[in-house]
Amino acid sequence: MIEFSNVSLIYPNATKTVIEDLSFSVVEGEFVLVIGSTGVGKSSLLRLINGLVPHHTGGILGGDISVDGLSTRTVKPGGLAHLIGIVGQNPAHGFVADTVEEELAFSMETLNVAPDMMRKRIEEILDLLSLAPLRNRLIATLSGGEQQRVAIGAALVMHPKVLVLDEPTSALDPIAAEEVLSILQRLVHDLSLTVIISEHRLERVIQFVDRVIYIEGDGSSRIGTPQEIFKESPIAPPIVHLSRALGLKEVGLTVRQVRRETEELRTSLKSQPQTTTIIDETEVLNIKDLSVNYNGKKVLEKLNLSVHRGEIVALMGRNGAGKSSLLTSAVGINDHATGTVRILGKDLAKVSSAARMQLVGYVPQEPSDLLYHQSVGQECASADRDLKLPDGSTFNRLQELIPEISSDTHPRDLSEGQRLALVVSIVISGSPELIILDEPTRGLDYSAKATLSAIIKELAHSCAVFVATHDVELVAEVATRVIFIADGEIVADGPTIDVLLSSPSFAPQVAKVMAPSPWLTVGDVISAIENS
Repeated sequence: MIEFSNVSLIYPNATKTVIEDLSFSVVEGEFVLVIGSTGVGKSSLLRLINGLVPHHTGGILGGDISVDGLSTRTVKPGGLAHLIGIVGQNPAHGFVADTVEEELAFSMETLNVAPDMMRKRIEEILDLLSLAPLRNRLIATLSGGEQQRVAIGAALVMHPKVLVLDEPTSALDPIAAEEVLSILQRLVHDLSLTVIISEHRLERVIQFVDRVIYIEGDGSSRIGTPQEIFKESPIAPPIVHLSRALGLKEVGLTVRQVRRETEELRTSLKSQPQTTTIIDETEVLNIKDLSVNYNGKKVLEKLNLSVHRGEIVALMGRNGAGKSSLLTSAVGINDHATGTVRILGKDLAKVSSAARMQLVGYVPQEPSDLLYHQSVGQECASADRDLKLPDGSTFNRLQELIPEISSDTHPRDLSEGQRLALVVSIVISGSPELIILDEPTRGLDYSAKATLSAIIKELAHSCAVFVATHDVELVAEVATRVIFIADGEIVADGPTIDVLLSSPSFAPQVAKVMAPSPWLTVGDVISAIENS
């Protein structure tokens, strides 16, 4: 179905190739995962499949790529639209219609699909992806996760032979992510759909895929089964690192497999008493009677909460639960909010913009909204000036997160993960009293996420951190407290270990493997072994 023959790619003005002499073939009905570090070229590989690279992006392409017998050198992306469906890293950039149903219909209208067939396909997709309640909603009013499901639906409605997805679960809650991946697997097995997927949250996807393409930093690549690749790959989910740490005979790819192999260990180890995080008594954020309504639709209803210095509070909940609305209200930029928000006792509605910058730093779900200069260096230099920092402070922070980003690169030429890291660096460099992060690990590999986790823990010594995320592994690693919201209300609020262990859907992989022992991370298990 897909054939890469000695493919190499280099972009204009680049100093090294993105992909070097890559050859592989994907047969019909195969589920293939592409992995690699942030910015290594995974998105470029996916866009090569339908010709977006280099037809729309420029660059020098060596070798040949064919899909169902058609060469992408001679057939442009429009000529492959009937054959290949593609969902980008940022779905909002690909929408052309206003409502969900109109977006699903648009691509079929361009190919003159009969109206009765269009209606049938739309209904099928609405049911398949649980989008029926959203069919008449404006896309602009949907949460990031809901938009991601709409984008996947808009690709599937064309009944493509090949589906290419770039980070399709990055904005989805764990339940929605598993539903989408299960649907894709069913389409692969039942309809012989060929799926190529790039994903950083490997814990969600490795159990579904047939093969893995691992792109190295120098442009070279390795291809093999999940067992072959993850046996040595430094990029691996917690369950694989746990298998290695425990010296298991085989790399574990599923919770069930690792539980079976660790049964004796689980019964022999004793749970260690949990350490209590010392929290400063200083109340940084106080929210009282917060309500948010959009055109008569209740999103949040009279929420009350407080966050203290030293706390890292994770805000969790299913897609559309109101997490982003709560965060924008906490920053004071939600015009639909009522109630009171105070930071260090100051009412945000009554402070100047300059004073607000000193009080709260905010990284939105779409970090590109905060970037407006022509290069990474200019963005960092501007942040240094605005925050009165020594020259190079922000850029040095960025290098800690994502090394090797050139200061001359335009922000739009960065990957989604690199852009996120840039904005995070800008915001945290100012050391505000409260740092608010909305999905801060989208597009970040495990190494960058580990660095971000360390930075967040360091920052929490002098401020409060409030983060909305679906990344349960990040929550297990850094959060001291978890707030779970649903239907506009707080349904759980307590220590991380208590909230995560009480929810099978939101529990991290290690907790599922080692249950009923209260361990959330690989480090917890190793510590228990060393102390036994």
